[in-house]
Amino acid sequence: MLSSSELRQRRKLRQRTKISQVSPGKLRLSVHRTNTHMYAQIIDDVKSQTIAAASTLSSDGKKLKNGGNKDAAIFVGKKIAEEAAKKGITSVVFDRSGFLYHGRIKALADSARENGLKF
Repeated sequence: MLSSSELRQRRKLRQRTKISQVSPGKLRLSVHRTNTHMYAQIIDDVKSQTIAAASTLSSDGKKLKNGGNKDAAIFVGKKIAEEAAKKGITSVVFDRSGFLYHGRIKALADSARENGLKF
């Protein structure tokens, strides 16, 4: 029987393979969550560099009472969309990194969409 982390790694690999096949060359919005924080970054896989990043560990994010809830996810989604707008990025591919699309991951995605990112 596989552990939950091994199952997530399988989902992550399967999803990244699909992303690289379906939309090669597009920027990727990668999301990571822990029990205490949320992280998001826009990555250019062709150049292997991070273009924009946002998390609950940033100076604005430290004002949040809790960094691991839906309010924090909404905050990170808004911040990553603002950073992308500053860099002129409007369209990305959403990479949930093997996490299930509900709860905090869904809240972050919805917030990013509401603030101008298309995926």
